[in-house]
Amino acid sequence: MSKRIFFPNLILVSAFVMGWVIGGTGPLSAQGAAGGPPAAGQAPAAPGRGQARGPVVIGPSAPVPPAVAMLRPSFDEQAQVNDALQKFIDADQSAVKPLLTKYRTLLALQPTRLNTAATFTQTTQRMGPRHEGFVEIAKAGNIDLLLHGDSITDWWVQGDANKAMFDKYFGNIRTANFGIAGDTTQGVLWGLRNGEAQGYQPKAVMLMIGTNNMGPNTPPEIAEGIGAVVLELRTNFPAAKILLLGIFPRGLPDDPIRERVAATNRIISRLDDQQYVFYLDIGANFLDATGAFLPDAFRPDNLHPQAKGYDIWGEAVQARLAQLLK
Repeated sequence: MSKRIFFPNLILVSAFVMGWVIGGTGPLSAQGAAGGPPAAGQAPAAPGRGQARGPVVIGPSAPVPPAVAMLRPSFDEQAQVNDALQKFIDADQSAVKPLLTKYRTLLALQPTRLNTAATFTQTTQRMGPRHEGFVEIAKAGNIDLLLHGDSITDWWVQGDANKAMFDKYFGNIRTANFGIAGDTTQGVLWGLRNGEAQGYQPKAVMLMIGTNNMGPNTPPEIAEGIGAVVLELRTNFPAAKILLLGIFPRGLPDDPIRERVAATNRIISRLDDQQYVFYLDIGANFLDATGAFLPDAFRPDNLHPQAKGYDIWGEAVQARLAQLLK
């Protein structure tokens, strides 16, 4: 497990940034999910009111699997490296010494910042009736397949066309969908620790989370957050098989966020152990030869699937899920 260094001055900034992403103005805000009908095993939001809101307080750090843990120098290691760097610059007699002196702070090891993506943080999405409904569903048990994530998972049942795809692939499986539009890795972690993973033992879990972390977090930080979610799932559901999906592509083919998504996926693919965790990247299934989304597969925002996209998704995972549910 990696050690965390706590920096209080980062908390307010992180909370502010995270509030933009998840509080209703970001690309996967909960506001857009208000009109979707609830599925079987899915708790409805309070009609006409949206979700309860409150201040986001960054929670404690979550353990991270070694496969995705970032390098974090200790204070002693940081001091030793930076001291050696300073001695090297002082002794240097080349023409580049002025540049080494000018950019010494860029070359030096910096203090490790708190990775908000790998914390047990109650996001606004996990406040109020949605979370409370999930807890009641969890207590009732009888769940064989758990779907978890953000709006991309949540909106399997937004509108009749999407719901038809949900019923096509999951109608004969005892399925609970605990995805919430706008949520992040830290919100999923908090939910799992606070009632959403207690009272039942699913046979399988399908997880895709992380696209809402793309603003405030780096790909290595997001990968740690996803790894922490996988570890929390393994802790709560030791016998369950986890189908870990790569984050879906978003934006246009030349959008820099495509590479951020790909970089995150390359890291989380290391979590695949072919025993309990099975990584699957189906992103290419949604794209044509130019990298653009297939016609009618995604909404005009180039982020959320619509019925055709959910059909592609369901077909891509159907056989694998059938194996994992045995």
